[in-house]
Amino acid sequence: MKLRPLHDKVLVKRTEEEETTAGGIVLPGSAAEKPSQGEVIAVGPGKRQDNGELIAPDVKAGDLVIFGQYGGNEVKIDGEEYLILSEGDIFGVIS
Repeated sequence: MKLRPLHDKVLVKRTEEEETTAGGIVLPGSAAEKPSQGEVIAVGPGKRQDNGELIAPDVKAGDLVIFGQYGGNEVKIDGEEYLILSEGDIFGVIS
């Protein structure tokens, strides 16, 4: 199944990060915090202003982005977990 976000929504897949403490202990996924970065999978066409003008999004599929840890809505598509964010919930693109 493919998902095409609407308006200024962005579909992101969180990147899996292996967490290691300062003492060298590897934390299992359940003990680690949710990653706050991920890869953009799909992007909506943009947001419409009151005058009808379409503002194109600044992010594109394939970008690695940073976002708020508890932002967006989690969805499951074909057994994979994704996050749907508004473009405004994204803090920046990692280059």
